[in-house]
Amino acid sequence: MSSETVRGTGTTPRREQLLGWFDGSLLSLCIGSVLVVVAGALVQVSFGAFSMSIVQAWQAVFNPDVLFNRQAWEAFLLGHELPEMNRRSLIVWNIRLPRVFVAMLVGMNLAVSGAIFQAVTRNELASPFILGVSSGAGLMILLTLVVFSGLSTFLPLIAATGGAVAFLVVYAIAWKNGTSPVRLVLAGVIVGTVFNSLQTGLFFFAGDIGVVQSAIAWTTGSLTGTDWEQVRMALPWTVGAMLLALAGARQLNVLLLGESTAKSLGMSVEKVRFALSGVAVLAAAASIAVAGIVGFVGLIVPHMVRNIVGSDYKKLVVGCLFAGPALMVAADVGARLGMSVLVGADSQIPVGIVTGLVGGPYFLYLMRRQENMGEI
Repeated sequence: MSSETVRGTGTTPRREQLLGWFDGSLLSLCIGSVLVVVAGALVQVSFGAFSMSIVQAWQAVFNPDVLFNRQAWEAFLLGHELPEMNRRSLIVWNIRLPRVFVAMLVGMNLAVSGAIFQAVTRNELASPFILGVSSGAGLMILLTLVVFSGLSTFLPLIAATGGAVAFLVVYAIAWKNGTSPVRLVLAGVIVGTVFNSLQTGLFFFAGDIGVVQSAIAWTTGSLTGTDWEQVRMALPWTVGAMLLALAGARQLNVLLLGESTAKSLGMSVEKVRFALSGVAVLAAAASIAVAGIVGFVGLIVPHMVRNIVGSDYKKLVVGCLFAGPALMVAADVGARLGMSVLVGADSQIPVGIVTGLVGGPYFLYLMRRQENMGEI
């Protein structure tokens, strides 16, 4: 009898811990998000300059000679030589599908980054760029394109570095015997304003209209021209950031209780806040490096997920891992096909414009719905 009791008390905490990460509402969110991603991917591969029917495009996606070909996946993920495949499979797998995978990685990074920043600052208005990450990245992008055009090959790395440096500047400004959520947000606004003004000023020094168009694409967020190189670039950083975010979910929950409560529980608030902010910056930088500055995803996805699964970050982070890609893939479908439907031409707009058109009204809805936007 006693052994049964011991076994019972041994398994119950593990079962409760598993249920703490997963429940019915979270399962529904994950399944719905996966369906959106799959539907968006099938739409993406069905249209393009190379003419093929929808059935032919889908057959290329599920072509077993590619789907279960180890050499093909080594080429996609490791940059090895592509194996022989028919033209439709080559176009679908080497041109159209990578864009979907990049959108998934970008959405995942921005959603989780926004969720972390909202906990660190205890402010529902926080996003991956509230601490100046986007402004620093954008400034370095424009500076490279306008002044140091010879370094354009390293633009993704430069963008990520600019975002990280901007975050360190914000943290240094906010430091006064420690930091606080309010000072971090105010410092982010200050740095963002200064860097955005410098970005605008740099446009006047650009003599080539092509440079201006390239800079606008980066600063508005675009997935045009992405391929497996961008997937390989973002994937390892994304995996690392997501694992760290999942591991830090408990600390994020404690931060939401307030500094005094967190300190009474033995947490070193400054160290944890800095480390988790670093994870958020890493995720945002991985997104900026391959897609530029995509707005509003990191703001609205955590809100959407929070309304479904609640404020427990063990569920919230997992929900963002699925909902972020769903929103980004859906927005990219609109960016790619919206103009084609409206003007009847094979043209597209930057995906950041679509997320802004979706995020702006949703943000207004949040403001009208919430009486107090200061804290979660």
